[in-house]
Amino acid sequence: MDSRFFIHAKEALKYARQIYDTNINQIRQAFEYFTEGGEIADNIHGYYPYVKIHLKSAKIQSKHKGHLAYGLLSSPGIYETTLTAFDVLGDYYEEQLSLILKNHKIPIEIGMSEEKIPLNFAIDKDETITRLSIEKQNLLSEVFDLPDLSEIDDDIVNGVYLTQENDIKPLALFKAGRIDLSLKRLEHYTGTNPKDFQKFVMFTNYPFYVDEFLEYGKKQVESRKSKYKNLVISSELETLSQMPAYHLQADKNEGITLINIGVGPSNAKTITDHLAVLRPDVWIMLGHCAGLRNSQKLGDYVMAHGYLRMDGVLDEAVPLSVPIPPLSEIQLAIEKAIMNITKRTPETLKDILRTGTVITTADRDWELDKNLFSVKALSVSRAIALEMESATLATNGYRFRVPYGTFLNVSDKPLHGELKLPGMANDFYKKQIAQHIQIGIEAMEILQKQGSAKLHSRKLRSFKEVGFK
Repeated sequence: MDSRFFIHAKEALKYARQIYDTNINQIRQAFEYFTEGGEIADNIHGYYPYVKIHLKSAKIQSKHKGHLAYGLLSSPGIYETTLTAFDVLGDYYEEQLSLILKNHKIPIEIGMSEEKIPLNFAIDKDETITRLSIEKQNLLSEVFDLPDLSEIDDDIVNGVYLTQENDIKPLALFKAGRIDLSLKRLEHYTGTNPKDFQKFVMFTNYPFYVDEFLEYGKKQVESRKSKYKNLVISSELETLSQMPAYHLQADKNEGITLINIGVGPSNAKTITDHLAVLRPDVWIMLGHCAGLRNSQKLGDYVMAHGYLRMDGVLDEAVPLSVPIPPLSEIQLAIEKAIMNITKRTPETLKDILRTGTVITTADRDWELDKNLFSVKALSVSRAIALEMESATLATNGYRFRVPYGTFLNVSDKPLHGELKLPGMANDFYKKQIAQHIQIGIEAMEILQKQGSAKLHSRKLRSFKEVGFK
């Protein structure tokens, strides 16, 4: 299909979707014919649409320059990315292209790229492939394009995408193939459709928090005054999904998603690797931790303003020499939420909240390693808590330019004889964990009022950044 130029984002995306649908339908029709026993002589190819911007001058034309950290191109050149999943990302694409058109006053080019659409990303269910005979499955690669991981990577996100002076520059953090891979994996891990995900995301690893969230969500959906329209729940989530997700939906996907990610930094990295393609406005960890200070009580709250990364899963992508900073917008929202829910003043807040460095480890039995986790080593770190996910989630937020935060509850104090064992939880602790999820929801609703423009700030953007958020 021919390339065309547009000055309106809606019209540009309408044509891009036309290209996408034409190519997807071609693959699907050929695959249906193939599954029904038809023989296909020629290879079947489908291609993603591209959006390309030819920028002769980086001068910003908008009167509102500088207000946003995205929607801008920093230097003259040709910028390009491929597009996919318009049902999921259509509003996101329209926002980004509208900002670029507004800021630079130049037309955008839409056409058919050379990036092939793999069969697995064109059909709805991969299980359709597994139902084919072994002979048919062996013939698939001779007829259709299958996912090629040599073409799908995180080079742009990781800052190792190399361009020469006259090369085409990336317009977005993720190209179409990477997005489609993540959307498939999100559905696999969480058991819910990517369209259901909301922009404000909470992570936990305790079913009790899920129960509290669902109870809150049901009340909101039943209320005529609530902004929340629907609560997405699947009865099969717990048994079939590794990290089940629950979505309290609002207009423009500005509701809250809760994901039970299980335990450990590998899970934390996995879910955020794929969630990032949806470009959420924030993600926050609501979990439990070991309190390291004698002054802490079981049930006290911890808010991370620094991270000591001892999990190891992101060290190559984000070297340990790179600091993972706290984000003031998130910190202030959590603090305000605590005061709103607990009715405490700034002076009395310190009775239940401690801010400081949180250590993340991949070793659940860290207490047994007296060399690495000695009292001296922990004291030198000035850490106040230790757990298994927060630094990983924060580091991937930093890496993917997604605002992040950590709000924990002290569930044990191993250095002081209060171990995480059956029957050790006291009444204060039980009361606090019931309150914990309420504070998390309140913090999200405070952040919802701030909006993308404030949350997606320059703090998380590199020197030569892509134009899309």
